[in-house]
Amino acid sequence: MERFVRQKKGKAVMKKTNSSVRWLYLAVGTAALLFAGVIYAWSILKAPLAAEFGWSASALSLNFTLTMCCFCLGGMLGGVLNRRLGLRTACIISAVLSAAGFLIASGMDDSIGVLYFSYGFMAGLGIGIAYNCIISTVNAWFPDKKGLASGVMMMGFGASALVIGSAADALIASPSLGWRSAYRVIGIALGLVLVLAALILKKAPEAEPVRKNDPEAESTDLTTAQMLKTVTFWKGMLILIFLAAVGNTVISMAKDLALSVGLAAGAATTLVGILSVCNGLGRVITGAVFDRFGRRTTMISANIMTICAAGITLLSILTGSAALGVAGLCLTGLSYGTCPTISSAFTSEVFGTRYFPMNFAVMNCNLIPASFIATGASLINAASGGYAASFILLLTLSVLALLLNLSIRK
Repeated sequence: MERFVRQKKGKAVMKKTNSSVRWLYLAVGTAALLFAGVIYAWSILKAPLAAEFGWSASALSLNFTLTMCCFCLGGMLGGVLNRRLGLRTACIISAVLSAAGFLIASGMDDSIGVLYFSYGFMAGLGIGIAYNCIISTVNAWFPDKKGLASGVMMMGFGASALVIGSAADALIASPSLGWRSAYRVIGIALGLVLVLAALILKKAPEAEPVRKNDPEAESTDLTTAQMLKTVTFWKGMLILIFLAAVGNTVISMAKDLALSVGLAAGAATTLVGILSVCNGLGRVITGAVFDRFGRRTTMISANIMTICAAGITLLSILTGSAALGVAGLCLTGLSYGTCPTISSAFTSEVFGTRYFPMNFAVMNCNLIPASFIATGASLINAASGGYAASFILLLTLSVLALLLNLSIRK
């Protein structure tokens, strides 16, 4: 009886701690990911490199592709490090790698190999480790609100291009500072924030996962090997690849696309910022919808939104309508914001929380083929002399994703 009372008290204390502390952890995780998301500000950070070293657009684009590949690999490494060494050690390793990557890049000469190694490999790998560790740790504190927690953190990660990117742009434009100082400031700030997150965040106590509002959710925690053997995983992976490809493609050419439908240069630049805001909003809204209506409704709704985004943007290209172009790009931002939140919440909901860090890292690898589809779309644009052909491809992929979505069962 005495043992039972202690257990009951322990549960009561744990429940009280969960309600009071987990929101602090969510705020810390979101702030850390706001800084870590600086890799999405590459369009700003690459500009002075092209001007100083004369590197081609394709060479600089390859660095971003390398960064995203290492980011995904870092996510898988983060799952291993988190399990074997613990959250604190894993986050500190990520801080060292990320900071060192930017600091080494700040001192490089005209050797683009140094950029690939420092920014692409080191910073990409470090940020991937932090991304996985922080999201999996904070999500574990929200078994009842996994969609909302994922959405808020993903919003911070997606908003980095606007917030941190704008600050970096101001540093780069300063005559007394320049791009080298901007890289150093980013590296030091990112390293410090990740170390602070490592010191503050703690692993959540073991709890029975809550899977409400979704009768099709799996009731068993699956290992990564078991997950890879399920048809549901491969359908979910293909859906995310196709949907993310739309957002990746549009983000990579947003300003040029806006100019092509008649927007002025200033308005096109502003629209890129609005696209980033819509991306962040889409992540939070998707999380709330996931918690309220379940996996199936959320994923199908997000898919339909992506079809509309690609269709409206294609129509704006064919008609030259600036109004449709603005609507299409904003809708694309919202739809692209659904992808990372769905990736996190879907993995947790369907395959369980026990092996979530590694399962999520594997699911997050959808970014690699999605980025290559975006690169292929750029080649199609160059070959065809316009944007219509690539958006027909993206619209087709969105429809295929919907067919896969409708076929997903338990």
